Amino acid sequence: MTNPPNHTTQSPQGPSVSVIVPVFNEQASLPQLVDELMAGVGTVAGPLQILMIDDGSTDNSWNVILRLSETFSSVAGIRLRRNFGKAAALTAGILEARGELILMLDADLQDDPAEFQTMLGKLNEGYDVVNGWKQRRLDPWHKVYPSKVFNWLVGAMTGVRLHDHNCGLKLFRSSVAAEIRIYGELHRFIPVLADARGFRVAEVPVHHRPRQHGHSKYGVRRFLRGLLDLFTVKFLTSFSRRPLHALGGIGMTLFLLGLAGLSYLSSLWILMRVGAVPLEAIGNRPLLAYSIAAILLGGQALSLGLLAELLVASTERPGDGFSVRERTSPK
Repeated sequence: MTNPPNHTTQSPQGPSVSVIVPVFNEQASLPQLVDELMAGVGTVAGPLQILMIDDGSTDNSWNVILRLSETFSSVAGIRLRRNFGKAAALTAGILEARGELILMLDADLQDDPAEFQTMLGKLNEGYDVVNGWKQRRLDPWHKVYPSKVFNWLVGAMTGVRLHDHNCGLKLFRSSVAAEIRIYGELHRFIPVLADARGFRVAEVPVHHRPRQHGHSKYGVRRFLRGLLDLFTVKFLTSFSRRPLHALGGIGMTLFLLGLAGLSYLSSLWILMRVGAVPLEAIGNRPLLAYSIAAILLGGQALSLGLLAELLVASTERPGDGFSVRERTSPK
């Protein structure tokens, strides 16, 4: 993260804000959440849009959302046909968002909407994405320590060193939402995906509150999926436009190792034929099988890399390879 210049402008009444809330079996917390959003966001921002995305809830969440939308004109609901996951719910909200800024937070009341003002202040320093950091996290140890390991791995592999990539409280500009695509469970990597497009990322400590309703959706499977998604993000942010650099590097290394092994065995076979070393069956040496396997695997990796390059070249759109920050006024 860098220290960008402060050149952000803002309308006197504040920017319009779209709040996206993924909901899954959280009927008890929704009325209080809306009240807190009105107080914590609505009094600071301009026009407010609260989008509640019911991600296949099996309780009474949708009926609560319907009542809230009838009571408050700023509240709207989207009901998905089944539970598609948090990333899908957030994407559905992004497609409906009309605000200059987008605020994401969970519906379980552990994220405090009052933190919006602090996050907005950080955003106005010239950043594009502000990620929450649950500095004093009120979760059991089996959630806290794996999260610390995960955050360290994300920082080490991507260079975006944040304390809490998993924090559901995120504020970013609509221009960021227009250029990144989240699916699977990539919502936790929004700062990484934004940084790869050249957007400026920061984090601020936020108040983390104890859970009042429902239960945690964290588990070992989610942690393992997060690690797999990390490799996906690393590839997308580093090699999506040049896949041959990744696959080709692996393939070339294997190919050269296999070639070196076969060259050694060939030299040994010649020395045996001229009597320089004792005769021995080359075919019984494990190095022969390893060398042949390395050459075959290396050739396959190189071939896949070339095919991936052809796919990128044929499907890439002109604007996919860069991101424009601003333009001069037309003359």
